[in-house]
Amino acid sequence: MAVSQTQDLTTGNIRGVIVRFAAPLFLSQLFQQLYNSVDSLIVGNYLGKQALAAVSSSGSLIFLMIGFFGGISIGAGVVISRYFGAQEHDKVLLAIHTNVAFGLAAGAFLTVFGLIMTPHILRWMGTAPDVIDQSVQYFRVYFCGAIPLVMYNTLTGIMRALGDSRRPLYYLIFSSLLNVALDLLFVGALGMGVGSAAAATAIAQGSSMLLCFGALTKPNAAIRVEWRKIGFDRRMLREIVRNGIPAGVQNSVISIANVLVQTYINSFGSDAMAACGSYSKLEGFCFLPVVSFSAALTTVISQNLGAKRYDRAKQAARFGIVACLVMAEVIGLSIVHFAPQLIGVFNNDPAVVAIGARQCRTELPFFFALSFSHCIAGICRGAGKAKVSMLIMLSTWCVIRITYLTVVMRIIHEIQYLFYAYPLTWSLSSILFLVYYLKSDWLHGFDSEPDEE
Repeated sequence: MAVSQTQDLTTGNIRGVIVRFAAPLFLSQLFQQLYNSVDSLIVGNYLGKQALAAVSSSGSLIFLMIGFFGGISIGAGVVISRYFGAQEHDKVLLAIHTNVAFGLAAGAFLTVFGLIMTPHILRWMGTAPDVIDQSVQYFRVYFCGAIPLVMYNTLTGIMRALGDSRRPLYYLIFSSLLNVALDLLFVGALGMGVGSAAAATAIAQGSSMLLCFGALTKPNAAIRVEWRKIGFDRRMLREIVRNGIPAGVQNSVISIANVLVQTYINSFGSDAMAACGSYSKLEGFCFLPVVSFSAALTTVISQNLGAKRYDRAKQAARFGIVACLVMAEVIGLSIVHFAPQLIGVFNNDPAVVAIGARQCRTELPFFFALSFSHCIAGICRGAGKAKVSMLIMLSTWCVIRITYLTVVMRIIHEIQYLFYAYPLTWSLSSILFLVYYLKSDWLHGFDSEPDEE
């Protein structure tokens, strides 16, 4: 990566720094969500609601499969950002090459595991009989592209840790447009079925992965990936894993909880599966600004704490929290007004629209709580306190949510009570995060860690 493509986030007006860094992240997330939604949009309109249900039910299972390794990648980004902020470039390079090696190994593992385990997991989830064959087909093709998927996220994570949020955006725009074109060709024009939608995604992810590798391996780059140096440094791997395991465990366990929630959704039939899947795509778009600011806060705070600029890190946290809360609530309430029309974009079946609109009206007004939890979690990760966010989210979004659903669904098997689980647990996690943020010394997260030489 050329020097001009890195960015020191420890200087300049903190609000401007966060906004300029978060804006490309937002656009990247927007196109990433387009990636995730185009399959549902085209499949739902060309192949019908059973095919839509097969694709829509994929989100929780896919995130279950990749969530742990995604968390390790987050930990690697924190380590890279911290060393970059401290101007320790030898350790930056060591962390980068170790992270690339880990990503390649993780992608290979996920390919094998996904191909073998997909049918068993889908049956365990109680996937509807009229959907399961198409679901198996979609998942197996999707996981043939696990290496490009994992490596794209690994490489863009490296770029962002070094302050470059622009080039990941450009590569993602290209691959998203390619994905749309291939979906329209495979599904719309050729009628090749749900497996071809997964193939389009895999091909597009592969193209973005190659672009990232090309950028990071340029001979004239100051901070550069060299093929011969890719490998595991045990000390650096321990540091990456120490920072990434909490996020990985959090992702995995929350994903397991979401898979369990999906089993309850599946029990209401294919209409509910299609409706909730459509809502999840819509929710993803609504939440993009918050995800972007949360990710930006992690990098900004990590670099500033690496440079020991504690007051600046605190200013970044305050601004990020306020900005996220305002954006989330404005967007959530705006989408509620147009809920039926927006759900209908994915599938205009009246039953699907009715269920999806009801979910929007139940959950979206509480986006402020979800936003606050994500912001504080991002701050904790940037400060080396990932265990805190893990414990709070696991206790509320997993243990309490699943306990609530297990009890309530046996008493009142009504989908509206399933929707209540989300605002309830978002609110609980926000209360716990607020107490931690106000009472703890989160600014000195890294200083308490022993030096491993």
